[in-house]
Amino acid sequence: MTAILRVAVLCVVEARPLVLGVSLLRFLTGVALALPVAAAHDHPLTILRGALAWVLSILAVYLFNGVTDVVEDRINASGRPIARGDLDPAHAMAVAAVAAWVALLATLGLPGPMLWIIAGNLVLGYLYSGPPVPLKGSAGGTMGVLCLSGMLAYLGGFVVATGGADVALPPALMLFAAVAICWMMFVGVPAKDLSDIQGDAAAGRRTLGVRVGERRSRCVMIVAAFALLTFFALAVVLFRVPLVGVSLALAVGVAAVTTTGLLAPAPVPVPGPDGSAAVEERSRRRRSYGAFMGTQHLVHLTALVCHI
Repeated sequence: MTAILRVAVLCVVEARPLVLGVSLLRFLTGVALALPVAAAHDHPLTILRGALAWVLSILAVYLFNGVTDVVEDRINASGRPIARGDLDPAHAMAVAAVAAWVALLATLGLPGPMLWIIAGNLVLGYLYSGPPVPLKGSAGGTMGVLCLSGMLAYLGGFVVATGGADVALPPALMLFAAVAICWMMFVGVPAKDLSDIQGDAAAGRRTLGVRVGERRSRCVMIVAAFALLTFFALAVVLFRVPLVGVSLALAVGVAAVTTTGLLAPAPVPVPGPDGSAAVEERSRRRRSYGAFMGTQHLVHLTALVCHI
């Protein structure tokens, strides 16, 4: 039992608790922003079951990704369990398979579209990391998967909240989802690339960071963040959607991303036998990604607090 619990904990760590958390927040935001147009609300346990199905599908996707990323993760000095040898890839794959099946089973009794939403997310996860041509190998493939998976998260929350009723998506949800997805694609992708350029290049990937280099990736990230904030603030005013608080939260996030993006990492000493210098360099280069991820949590929590 202790060994099973240890594997379970390591699998959650491998899938990144912050990623699982923001995935849950995306689904719940889809629920919260759907409530004004919902004809009838399901029991809270139904919403929780939908959220569980979504998060388990994300867990399965990220475990599969961790297994397929082990070579480049070790080059990049990643501290995740599979890369450091604490989690057997075979165990991770087994847990991923179980999580995927449970996610699909959890949709029984939910509105019909939820089965296809969960199945679609699992397919996207395989296409992103699996053979024959993993989409993670290019910036375009990565952005495409992020876009579609993000759309499915908000759509899943909307479908469960409305009970699958034939109602239109509310403008607030459409605007929020569009900006949040663009934040992942145009800010999150270059931010993540900053710490992974060496390993991605060694694995033959053609990510944005590999293709244009670190300095230009930082520029793309900062310009995109300001552009999204400007668009979102104008849209909130022009369309009079109740997302003023979210726009203020996004402004805080843009400031954080800009600050970390302008602070390029200092030169790192020659790596010692323990690899400490490589770990330190990766930590420095992940500051922008941390600001990006923190912003995701902040804007989603703000949306939830303002609409529940």
